[in-house]
Amino acid sequence: MMRHWNWQITAGAIASLVFLPLLTLAWLSFSANTELWEHLLDTVLADYVISSLGLMIGVAILTLVVGIGSAFLVTQYRFKGVAFFHWALLLPLAMPAYITAYSYTGLLDVAGPVQSAIRDHLGLQFGDYWFPEIRSLGGAIFVLSFVLYPYVYLMARSSFIEQSQHLRDVAQLLGYNRRTAFLRINLPIARPAIIAGVSLVLMETLADFGAVSYFGVSSFTTGIFRTWYNLGNVEGAAQLALMLLGFVVVLLALERTSRKRAAYHDKKTSQPAEPTQLSGNKQVLAITLVSLPLLLGFIIPCTQLLYWAIGNAAQLASYDFWVLVGNTLLLASTTAVIALFLALLVAYSHRLSQSKFTLIAKNVVGLGYAIPGLVIAVGILIPLAYFDNTVDSWMRTHLNYPTGLLISGTITALIMAYLVRFLAVALNSVESGLQSIRPNMDQAARSLGLTPLNVLRQVHLPIIKPSIMTGLLIVFVDVMKELPATLVLRPFNFNTLAVRAYELASDERLSDAALPSLAIVLAGLLPVILLSRISRKAS
Repeated sequence: MMRHWNWQITAGAIASLVFLPLLTLAWLSFSANTELWEHLLDTVLADYVISSLGLMIGVAILTLVVGIGSAFLVTQYRFKGVAFFHWALLLPLAMPAYITAYSYTGLLDVAGPVQSAIRDHLGLQFGDYWFPEIRSLGGAIFVLSFVLYPYVYLMARSSFIEQSQHLRDVAQLLGYNRRTAFLRINLPIARPAIIAGVSLVLMETLADFGAVSYFGVSSFTTGIFRTWYNLGNVEGAAQLALMLLGFVVVLLALERTSRKRAAYHDKKTSQPAEPTQLSGNKQVLAITLVSLPLLLGFIIPCTQLLYWAIGNAAQLASYDFWVLVGNTLLLASTTAVIALFLALLVAYSHRLSQSKFTLIAKNVVGLGYAIPGLVIAVGILIPLAYFDNTVDSWMRTHLNYPTGLLISGTITALIMAYLVRFLAVALNSVESGLQSIRPNMDQAARSLGLTPLNVLRQVHLPIIKPSIMTGLLIVFVDVMKELPATLVLRPFNFNTLAVRAYELASDERLSDAALPSLAIVLAGLLPVILLSRISRKAS
């Protein structure tokens, strides 16, 4: 195995990029003054913990109900349009939570069309009636749940499809009706898949900044941003970030545990259960129930964005708008290409050596997606600023030449943060392609005198091209949607579509934020359509 030491070193170097922000956070947290932690503990920490836990519990409950219910209806019953709902229920994944938050605020706020219609038709004034406040913890739970439920839906649907007809026969022999059979048989079998789905939902919930910040919820992400930006307290931000990572680690442990117990039956010998045909009122009820998540998570917010965008179509002729598009495309395309290149090196290094070192490196790279973007931003900026200041100080002292900021405050720092966050996405895509290639193809190519690099170039790359293109597309769109890391690390006077939408919405210019928001949503539809096609083939 030692003959592949150069590949192993490469994999280790790439993994260190992901490990750097975690190491920085740990160093800052444990070297900080204890008085600072005591101050946070006495003032805001309890609020952050309670709000984050409340957000997680609320989102978990609602996504479980919506995701499991939708998955059960489309897999266990036949009704008009069921084939459409199979893939359409994934569409809310294209809506970033912060954009959905802007849409619902415009609809449901005091000056929005819903409350305006209530006052006009009933002859009421503001304060004469009760209406739920969208800018609240409840509003954040609602928005995040209907954006993120597809994770639970997708996992539960796959599990329900794989469940055998024999299970239904056993339930009938035991005298169970459909409801009892679902609660006692179908749901327990699908539990590992459902836990994996809800773990992803909760990690996204913890990582969210745009929606909770806009709704004024005191979560860990908003606390980190306030501590760093408003108070100028880097150590406090690092300590909060490390505590947030503790929540993420627990969720990852739960997901890994559930995955180990995911195999309950043999898919090769089991026959899928035949769906039950619905008619009459039952069919109408099923269609209504599966339409609600799609309506609330995609159609309503997207329609609101379209309405605003049409009224602000003049922005399409604006030079500033196309600068935003150019900046976003530059960052997304550059990051996607670099991420796929690095992921290819890591995955191929492990394929060559099969050593514990490359396995650890691969797992470290895979952790990046679980780290919230704001945490990555804190962990990346601090070492880069230290490096820039050290170089500048040395150059001033020895050469009387100031260098200023070389990396921090530049596009390079921003791309590094993106790579830490989304390298795992590229790695998963590349690995799925490489795993489809049998090892004897490598051995045959090596017997013909090809070096490992030539085997990769001439044999593997042509075969895994679809997986590479899939990874490129997903990383590209994820970078377009990323808000917190971009907000913190972007160069001065450099904006993207996501940041501009956030700035306009923060200034209550919701209609002006519609066009950049809609551009992000349209780009987000591409991987969702791809995911729906893959899931249809798999089922």
